Amino acid sequence: MAGIKIPPSEKIRKEIGEMVAGEGEAAEGGNLVEWLMEKAKGLIVQELLEREVEEFLGRKHYQRKKEDAGQAGYRNGYEPRRLKTAEGLLTMQVPQVRDTEEKFCSRLKEFFRNNTEVLEKLAAEMYTRGLSSRDIEEALHSATGDRLLSRSSVSRVTEILWEEYQAFCRRDLSVYEVEYLVIDAVYETIRRYVSGNEAILVAFGICRDGRKVLLHMELGNKESYDFCRGFLRNMVQRGLNIPLSVTSDGAPGMVKAIDEVFGRSLRIRCWVHKMTNLSNKVPKEDWVRIKPEIAAIRDSVDYQEGERRLKEFVGKYQRVCPSLVACLLDDWQALLNVLYLPARHRKNVRTTNLVERSFVEERRRTKIIPQFLTERSCLKLVFSVLYRSSFRWRRIPMSAWERAEIDRLRKVRNIPVPEQKSAVPEKEAVLVS
Repeated sequence: MAGIKIPPSEKIRKEIGEMVAGEGEAAEGGNLVEWLMEKAKGLIVQELLEREVEEFLGRKHYQRKKEDAGQAGYRNGYEPRRLKTAEGLLTMQVPQVRDTEEKFCSRLKEFFRNNTEVLEKLAAEMYTRGLSSRDIEEALHSATGDRLLSRSSVSRVTEILWEEYQAFCRRDLSVYEVEYLVIDAVYETIRRYVSGNEAILVAFGICRDGRKVLLHMELGNKESYDFCRGFLRNMVQRGLNIPLSVTSDGAPGMVKAIDEVFGRSLRIRCWVHKMTNLSNKVPKEDWVRIKPEIAAIRDSVDYQEGERRLKEFVGKYQRVCPSLVACLLDDWQALLNVLYLPARHRKNVRTTNLVERSFVEERRRTKIIPQFLTERSCLKLVFSVLYRSSFRWRRIPMSAWERAEIDRLRKVRNIPVPEQKSAVPEKEAVLVS
């Protein structure tokens, strides 16, 4: 077949980019996420095949051969081949090479034909774990007994993860009509940082249509005020509308930053963090008895009832459990602010549990790593895990009455209603441009 100037991997990237931008069309009747992950898997295979030819010829796709350097042969297009995987047929474009002393035969093609489970592992691991170059090189070697690709070639493939993260941090947030914003942090150890654990702030939003969307992720220093303020301003500069509420833990720097950047929003203190703090103020046997009374405050019908129950609790326990009461009264308005929201939404907004559950998955991946060598390797892995887990987040119900109640609250607090957007992708998967 005739030579093709544009490598198949670049065509796949373009298709993915168009779909993420809302300009492409997935297979008829197919699920968008499944389509994107299938494309991502095909991209991995295509990248590996093209890197294999680069090594064989000693030059990249657009480079001319150098006769004096002993380079011979030339690319002669691609032949389509189908690969049977556990999830169906995967089409790959196998590079063809002519005029070489040694006949080119793709070892990767033959390997993937008989070892599709390794392909499945590569696709899953690269996009949920962020496999290092050494991991992939050794995985291929242990499965085949041969060095199919050098570490430098594999490294170029894994850099897709970094490109995705950078694209994620630049993307326009004005397309999301965010009603509720939730922020939390995970801590990781990076060798080059003397301070030890570094905070990775993560923000997700619940949109007007009920979707939960991962909005931003950034590495900083211990949730300081300056870092938290910059984190929030970054999202605003990229088009994030003013949310009705913002949920976070009680870190002073974060609280101060939220009050400054989103002063009109309802600031909600995470009840899970607060309950953990309260449980440490009394003996375990007393906590079993006291916890339901505090939960009753949290589950009040409205703010006024919550405030009344809080006063009754304080009057009952102030003398016998002063530390417990002092902890409960610390930022109590932010605890009760969730009671202003529609009742069905409170459970989703009163805690940072959604991010915390994603962190559980992330920590399962990183627990074998004592520390990351660089900030880059840390962000690649954490981002890939959290972003993939966000595909599984479920919508929350958003009835017409609940949207009207949200609009009423926005009017009371003088917060503009976000403009209705059109042609917003149902879900994003990969961001390679």
